[in-house]
Amino acid sequence: MASIDRTDPVILGHMLVEHRDLFNLIFSVRSAFAAEAASTPDRLTVLLSMLHHLRDHLHDHFAQEEEGGFLEEAVTRMPRLSAAARSILRQHPGLLAELDRVIGAIEPTTDPAESWSQAGDDFEMFSAHMAAHEQSENAVVQEGYNEDLGLIE
Repeated sequence: MASIDRTDPVILGHMLVEHRDLFNLIFSVRSAFAAEAASTPDRLTVLLSMLHHLRDHLHDHFAQEEEGGFLEEAVTRMPRLSAAARSILRQHPGLLAELDRVIGAIEPTTDPAESWSQAGDDFEMFSAHMAAHEQSENAVVQEGYNEDLGLIE
């Protein structure tokens, strides 16, 4: 059993796997946007499937965090982090809405090439927001454990 003063390797491992999975999904979508002959109807179908999968995964990830998880554990260890944790949790609806807008821009498209390009730009912005969100989350967790967990770039 891990000491209250030490990082629980199970919790840390789970968090790292979750973040790696999200990174891999985002990377896959970015790669799909960058592919040759990207705006064909078949490629749009594949891209939409990938985006919906990412959206479902992100929704579940956020729900898990909101029900209590890494942030809650960090706040339990260091209550002064509660404002930062609440701020991070408040970002969830906006991030999901941002991804929904990317999906919505592609679904009813009449000009696949134009919508592909704009959605790609919008997805890059979403990716940057997600990276900042995850970095903030990692900083709170790391500070809550009062230990360098190797999570901050």
